[in-house]
Amino acid sequence: MAGKPVDGSTNSTVSVDDHIVAVSRMSRALQSELLGALERITEINRTTSIISMNARVEAARVGSVGAGFGVIAEEMARLSKLVAGVAGELGAKARNNSVSIERTLGDLARDVREIRLCELALTNIDLIDRNLYERSCDVRWWATDAAAVAAVQAHSDEALRFATQRLGQILDSYTVYYDLVIADLDGVILANGRPGKFSSVGRRVGNAEWFRSAKATRNGEQFGFQSVHASELTGGQSALVYSCAIREGGRVNGQILGVLGVVFNWPALAQTIATRTPLSPSEWQRSRVCIVDDAGQILADADPARIGSTLEFERRSALFERARGAVIATVDGETYCIGHAASPGYETYRTGWHSLILQQIT
Repeated sequence: MAGKPVDGSTNSTVSVDDHIVAVSRMSRALQSELLGALERITEINRTTSIISMNARVEAARVGSVGAGFGVIAEEMARLSKLVAGVAGELGAKARNNSVSIERTLGDLARDVREIRLCELALTNIDLIDRNLYERSCDVRWWATDAAAVAAVQAHSDEALRFATQRLGQILDSYTVYYDLVIADLDGVILANGRPGKFSSVGRRVGNAEWFRSAKATRNGEQFGFQSVHASELTGGQSALVYSCAIREGGRVNGQILGVLGVVFNWPALAQTIATRTPLSPSEWQRSRVCIVDDAGQILADADPARIGSTLEFERRSALFERARGAVIATVDGETYCIGHAASPGYETYRTGWHSLILQQIT
């Protein structure tokens, strides 16, 4: 039911709550042994009591000759009652203490699990925010490149060839991207950095969210964006697209001449973060790791087959209103502890997404 960590992950062998569960098992085993020993003592004491009673009967039968033996038998009976009382008291205390220990360990396991899952969820979304902040910086910087400006301004074969070459050089250094594309104001792609791999030139993208949002920006400090989708620019592969208006002279407030789009390889980042979440092997057997948007649509998951579906559970909206927190909820008929962290943002960038780690309660 759970995703599996990728090869080379640094997952620990056991988690903190694994240790708590082990302590709980040892506590139960110790209680079982103690109660077993008390039962044996009770059985021995019962035999002693019977012997004492028989001794008293025999002492009474022989009269004065057995008087001394009768005193010993009476003392044995008294000691037997004392032993029975002590054993009963010890057994009651053992049971009460065991209940208290189990309750305390249960509370500790719950608290540790919730805190740990929330912290891991925060680490995941923070890594994503930081990485995607760099993407927003990349597109704003590259949109000022002279080759991009010349491509949309001149439209000459020479300018477009140079732009294609320049985009290819950038892609050689930034392997996180599928492709870089330049479109004119009508949304027609004029050049792309990987023409041998993606036949984008001539494609019309005027209705694409990334193009429209970039064209609507007020200055070069702003950027456009299209969330996780099967991109037509990559043959249907899952991608994010960051975009920025190419402006006259590469100036922040220059007239818009076209749009630069950078097509980010989202699965490479998302799946790496999801599958390298440091859970123990036993935790991976009962855990899910995912990134979702406000509507609960799964954007990344340790199991790629779940991407695109919606994660539904009670109190999801209330949980998403908090920066961090955990709830116990039912998902697909199973009960989970769900650790949550909302996007904290990095510098001026924030995805607004939610990181979740679902751990089945056993």
